[in-house]
Amino acid sequence: MDSSHLSNVNLQTAVITVSTSRTADEDISGAVIKELSEAADIPVTFYRVVPDEVGAIRSALQEALQEALPEATCVIINGGTGITHDDCTIEAVAPLFEKTLDGFGELFRIFSLEDVGTRVLLSRAVAGIIDQRVVFCIPGSTPAVRLAMVKLILPEMRHIVTHASK
Repeated sequence: MDSSHLSNVNLQTAVITVSTSRTADEDISGAVIKELSEAADIPVTFYRVVPDEVGAIRSALQEALQEALPEATCVIINGGTGITHDDCTIEAVAPLFEKTLDGFGELFRIFSLEDVGTRVLLSRAVAGIIDQRVVFCIPGSTPAVRLAMVKLILPEMRHIVTHASK
């Protein structure tokens, strides 16, 4: 990648796990996000587990963007992106996007096709920009989290944040 497109931005990550069945002690996917971020020298300075409720998701997101991370650059929300009656992460977050990163969801589904086949149709992974910060909404399964982090989020985070913060 042409490094002239990159700024020396201070990367920090917030992790929000959406689940009605997991606690912080049982949140393997959230732990994987934190582990991979910190291994890439990107500190995780905010972490919450919230239920599949629009208000709870938006409240945690606003806290991450405004209070916990005054220099926040990235929020990774995992879980609640499916199509069951209680999955509402996309409904909570997508209306807040100032800009969408359509390519993120498209590439996530392409990469996921190898692992889950045509069940990828159920994936509603999205990303967008809120207040010059990138927000990723990804499925909560550990393989999906690892795929998103390793193949998409970590390799492109600095590039996305550089452009979002201009």
